[in-house]
Amino acid sequence: MIRTRKPIVVMKFGGTSVGDVSRIKHVAEIVRDYQSENPETGILVVVSAMAGETNKLVSLAKGCVDNPDPRELDVLLASGEQVTIALLAMRLLDLGIPAKSLLAQQARIATSSEHTNALIEGVDALRLREVMRDGTIPVVAGFQGVDERGDITTLGRGGSDITAVAIAAALEASACFIYTDVPGVFSTDPRMVPRARLLDRISHEEMLEMASLGAKVLHTRSVYFAMRYQIPLVVLSTFAGPLRPGVNGTWIVPEEELMEKPVVTGITHRLDEARITINGMSPDIQKISKLFGVLADQGVFIDMISQEKGDGASVNVSITVPDENSLLALETVRGMVPELAGAGATIDRDIAKVSVVGIGMRYHTGVAARLFHALSRERIDVRMINTSEIKISVLVQRKYCEAAVRAIHEEFAEFEIKTVEEIQASA
Repeated sequence: MIRTRKPIVVMKFGGTSVGDVSRIKHVAEIVRDYQSENPETGILVVVSAMAGETNKLVSLAKGCVDNPDPRELDVLLASGEQVTIALLAMRLLDLGIPAKSLLAQQARIATSSEHTNALIEGVDALRLREVMRDGTIPVVAGFQGVDERGDITTLGRGGSDITAVAIAAALEASACFIYTDVPGVFSTDPRMVPRARLLDRISHEEMLEMASLGAKVLHTRSVYFAMRYQIPLVVLSTFAGPLRPGVNGTWIVPEEELMEKPVVTGITHRLDEARITINGMSPDIQKISKLFGVLADQGVFIDMISQEKGDGASVNVSITVPDENSLLALETVRGMVPELAGAGATIDRDIAKVSVVGIGMRYHTGVAARLFHALSRERIDVRMINTSEIKISVLVQRKYCEAAVRAIHEEFAEFEIKTVEEIQASA
C-alpha cells in the first residue's frame, strides 16, 4: 500500500500582523479557521518580531556601544521573534490547537556565518515533519538561523519571508502564504494611482522584476528562492478576511501556470538611486573595463548604464547606483578620472526610475512605442533607458515620477481585476 503525505502549507505573518497582543490573537484565529476549513492540510507558521521591535533592539545596541559586535547583535535581534512565537503558540494552545514554538536551532535552520546578513544553507524537513506528525502546528521564528559553529545568525532584510519560503521548499509545501498589511500585489502603487488594480496571478519572474524595481510587497531574495524551488506564493492581507481569489490575495506562480500573459503586468518606480556621469573619458574598452572592475571591488551595485558621444573622440558614461552607495561610487570614480583620461565626474540625485513589467513582452511588439507615446503626451523627457525580456525602465526627472507612472498605467490599463475601493466594499 502506497502512503502519500498530506499536503502542507506555510503561513507567514509579518511585523504589522503581530504588532500587539490583539493582533496576535487575530492571527491565531486565522490559523484556527484555516485548519477548520482544511482539516487534511498540515500547517506550519512563521512569524516576524512585532512591528518596530527590531529597530528598537538596534537602537538599544547602539545606545550601549557605537559599533555593536555582529555576533552579539544577532543574539540580541533574534530575541524579537522569540517573543512572538511564544505568544502565538500560547494563544493557539488556549484555543485547543496543538502548537509548539521553535527557535532556529530547534527548527534546525542552517545558515552561513555572515552575521546580520546570513544565507540559508539548509532546513531539516525531518525535524519539522516530526513535530507536525500528530497534528501539532510548529510556530517558527523567522529572520534567524544557526551557523556551523552553533552561533545565532540573522538573515537581513526580508528575512522572515526567506525563512518561510525556505521551509516551504524543504517541506515541498503546496503554497506559502505571506500575510501582510496589503490585500496583495497591485498593478502599481495605489497611493499614487487610485485606480491601481489588484493582480490575481503573476509569475515568479514578474514578481522578481517588480520587487527589484521598487514594489515593496516582497523582498527579492524570497521571490528568487520561491522561483528557484517552484513554490507558489500567495500575498494577502491579515486584515481582509479569508483568502478569496479575485477579491484579496495574489498568487505568484511559475509562468507555465498562467492561463493568460498580459503585455504589461505592473508599473513600478524607485526614488532611491543616483546617476553618476564620467564626462569626456576615453572610449578605450580597457579603461571602461577598469572602471567597472574597480566599482565592483568596492561593492558598488550598478543598475543602469548608458554611453553617449562626447567632444571629439571622447565618451560620456552614466551609471545609476543605490543612494546608499552613491558617495562611495562618486569618490571612487573621481579618483579614477585621470586614469580614465576623463574631464570629471558629476552626480545627479534628481531622478526617478519608472519601469513597466510583463511576461507578455516576450510575445508582443510595440510596448516601447506605447510607453514613449504615453510619456510624450505628458512632455516627460527620458534621461536613460534599460531593458530586458520582460521589462523596460526609464529614468526621468524626479518631479515627473508620479505623472509618468499615471500616464503609463493609463496607457496599459488592461487590468480586469479589483481596485482598492472594490476590495474594501466587498470585504
